[in-house]
Amino acid sequence: MGRLTCAVVGGGYAGIHAVKAIREQFQGEELAERELRLILIDQNPYHLRKVLLFKPAAADEDITVPFSRLFAEGVEVIQGEVSKVRARERQLIYKDMAGQDRELVYDILIFAAGSIVRQPEPRQGGTTLNGLDSAKEIREVWCSNLRKAVYDKRADERSRLMTLVVAGAGISGIETSAELAYHVRADAKVLGIEPNEVRVILVNTHNRLFPEGPDKVGRRLEHALTERGVEVIHSCRVQEEKEGLVRLSNGQTLPAGLCVWTLGLLPHPMLESMGLPVTQEGYVAVDESYRVQGLDGIYCIGDCAHIVSPSCGRADGKTCKEAIAQASRLGKVLVADLKGRPAPKHQSHFDFFCFGLGPGQGMVWTRKWGLDIILSGKLGWRVRKWIWDIASFQTP
Repeated sequence: MGRLTCAVVGGGYAGIHAVKAIREQFQGEELAERELRLILIDQNPYHLRKVLLFKPAAADEDITVPFSRLFAEGVEVIQGEVSKVRARERQLIYKDMAGQDRELVYDILIFAAGSIVRQPEPRQGGTTLNGLDSAKEIREVWCSNLRKAVYDKRADERSRLMTLVVAGAGISGIETSAELAYHVRADAKVLGIEPNEVRVILVNTHNRLFPEGPDKVGRRLEHALTERGVEVIHSCRVQEEKEGLVRLSNGQTLPAGLCVWTLGLLPHPMLESMGLPVTQEGYVAVDESYRVQGLDGIYCIGDCAHIVSPSCGRADGKTCKEAIAQASRLGKVLVADLKGRPAPKHQSHFDFFCFGLGPGQGMVWTRKWGLDIILSGKLGWRVRKWIWDIASFQTP
């Protein structure tokens, strides 16, 4: 039957789970006769646990997992940046780490390139939590501010140095503010500063937290954040941070030593330049079985794809839980397409949201049989941690 080359672009949650699903399917009896060359292409030699970026921002925690640890054998890892797809020739063009153009001939190509973090305009100031470097910068700034506050005798300046503003109150903003509130207060106490002098302010565009779910969940989230020292300002947005002042759209100004932007995600801008069909919003257009429209042998899942359930017309979300389910189904789709059988179709994930609320604390909401189920406290945190860990293959 010959060798089959399957390349997966992107080593995020969708990418690593696609690799896992493909290996499992090709090790089955149906395709055991095909020799598989499975390739993972990413700019880094590691998987970044992206949803945990607030961890190194708050506590200098390592959130990378080397691909060599995830896939000890059977997977070829290429460190490079994909630049072009020649679909007719089934060629993938990428730049290696030396900046040289390379070609890869594939039989099956899977895009799981993920997303990028939405950036404010440069004039708006502040620091966007979008990677390991920015997380390190955030931690360095608030640590430096605490040290300065120890010796500064001016009450207004001490207050400014110990005020942190988080702009954007999605899941990332909620988790970032809760984690910072815990760790900044803990470090302040070590330095002899009264922890309650620290202010962490979360600015929310909407009139309540978690508009995707019930109002009562939003209220409980805000109560939990308040208990942990996070102040929430609703129905406005941060306009800019300049010279130690954060200006809000409601006219309010907040003296602050640090402004952290957590503004959500955008589709990767490289997708359209590669010649892939994209929606008006920039997501790759796929059918109900993740096939890229008009390009034979190419599939797309995860944050970069516009995936709609054929049964209800609902678009899938952009979290790791959706990516895991899509990757698992993709493995079965590939087998079906290779065998000439009808392929499984996408099904929407049920409502299920998790929030980390600082070390050892969390909240989970799901809706089942028309009932809202809420888990909070340590139990909520255990579920949240389990999701984080299973998403990156970190379960024992």
